[in-house]
Amino acid sequence: MTCYQEISGPACGSNLIMKSGRSAAGTQRYRCHNPECKTKTFYRYKACEPGIREQVVDMSINGSGIRDTARVLKINKNTVISTLKKSRAALSR
Repeated sequence: MTCYQEISGPACGSNLIMKSGRSAAGTQRYRCHNPECKTKTFYRYKACEPGIREQVVDMSINGSGIRDTARVLKINKNTVISTLKKSRAALSR
């Protein structure tokens, strides 16, 4: 059984996307073929997926540490820290 995941461009939201090789680290690179798109090539990061930011905040509230959160969600610990800082700034407004 084949499972397909729809990928859209980060700037334009178009689904005219094709694979465009890999980076030196082995991360898949994508190219947007929408003529109005400002971003031509991009990468998909786990931290940018929907729901990850809410999970970071929930895990923090439940007492998980930064490294533990990063390991469970498979994102960088610096991303966890910046997400928590941004959520705190948004709550104080």
